[in-house]
Amino acid sequence: MTVTLTTAATPETPDIEVDVLVVGGGGCGLVAAIAADAAGASVAVLEKQSRLAGNTALSSGSIPGAGTRLQAAAGVTDGPDVFRNDLMRVSGPHDADHLTERLAGLSAELVEWLIDEAHVGLTLVAGYKHVGHSVTRLHAPPSRTGAELMADLEAEAERRGIPVAPGQPVVELTVADGRVTGAIARDPDGRESRIGAKAVILAANGFGGARDLVAELCPGAQAATYAGATGSTGEALRWGRALGARTGNLGAYQGHAGLAARSGVLVTWTVVERGGFVVDASGQRIGDETLGYSAFAGVELAATGPLFMVYDARIEADVAAGQPEFAEIARMGDAVAGATAGELAQAIGVPGDALTATIDAAAAAAAGQADAFGRTAWGLGALQAPYRATRITPALFHTQGGLAVDRDARVIGADGAPIPGLYAGGGAATGISGRDGGNGYVSGNGLLSALGLGLIAGRSAVADAAVPDGEPNLKVQQGVTT
Repeated sequence: MTVTLTTAATPETPDIEVDVLVVGGGGCGLVAAIAADAAGASVAVLEKQSRLAGNTALSSGSIPGAGTRLQAAAGVTDGPDVFRNDLMRVSGPHDADHLTERLAGLSAELVEWLIDEAHVGLTLVAGYKHVGHSVTRLHAPPSRTGAELMADLEAEAERRGIPVAPGQPVVELTVADGRVTGAIARDPDGRESRIGAKAVILAANGFGGARDLVAELCPGAQAATYAGATGSTGEALRWGRALGARTGNLGAYQGHAGLAARSGVLVTWTVVERGGFVVDASGQRIGDETLGYSAFAGVELAATGPLFMVYDARIEADVAAGQPEFAEIARMGDAVAGATAGELAQAIGVPGDALTATIDAAAAAAAGQADAFGRTAWGLGALQAPYRATRITPALFHTQGGLAVDRDARVIGADGAPIPGLYAGGGAATGISGRDGGNGYVSGNGLLSALGLGLIAGRSAVADAAVPDGEPNLKVQQGVTT
């Protein structure tokens, strides 16, 4: 239910009072709102952009779940301990080990809650393991797009009658006696509205689009092209820091090593998983691509000159059949073809003998010989003519550090105690991808933190709001139009 808030006659009097106010209408915010509504609270969602989207909409919609009924039906044996070990193996110890354990333990419940309670269409992504996972555990919409995931969440919020106010950014949190009591929002005409709340959930994403914060806190990603949501400009982090909140893992980010340089379309890392590799202007590889799309972005950032993803027509057809967005690579002219290695080299402007030698060396590694970079997984095996290549550039998709939260998604103050009334999730909160740039990111970490902490925050905020007997406590005063 889309709402517009107008200014009250008395500025100190809230225009609307709710039990739980959610700041941010992406995946984290909508899950938090649905969870709070399901627990009997009155909820409102404020979103600064003109439509609901965020980084969730830009993702593949893939959510890791360890021990789900979908895995069981597919014969996959998995559980929280296995998942946690996978996460920690990649990330190493960091500032939010407690969240790694909490989210790994919640992951199966999260997936099944999304299906059963939020009516999100999810299927197990079978056929291969994704970056960092020892078993098949990603669950995604049939289209493999975050846009479909967002559409399902938005439809559920509408079905429940949850007020959602797009185009009304929060400009300030309100605080009384050390407790966060709501927020002030501004509509497109510049009018301000005061929303009172017993609990406020910051679901406003990270700071990848704020170049000053990236330079200060996440300098390893400075040189990367920003390809995340335009609304990720760090307001939640700034508000939390102003309130004395602790922070964690601020140098971590989710990068992607496969952004098409010409069109900005993402070259999915499935191309690598099927056997593709990356070369530089010399026609030679620069590292082990199976480090993952995020970690390999750091390898690319250290390289000089143009970079190219090299694959073949088989891989192109295979990946395009399962991931329609990848088909855009060919349609938009990003896929350069070559009947031979020499022709491909000429088409992309690299030395022909070097590229031929690189393709031959990769074929030998796929056949079992030692690879110079230690790569052992080659998907469909050696590349076969005709070949394809796409010029790529490393990208920053979203930051993975933020406000410190406890196991219940409560924001932690400088004294180690929760800041009363304040919760955070997704990009606003400390993530579980370690401290070391893009190296600790496991496929699905972003949505696990976004939707998992959204579910936790929504439930925890209701307890904080102390709604009697589960009865809604919405007090609409004035200025609300549907």
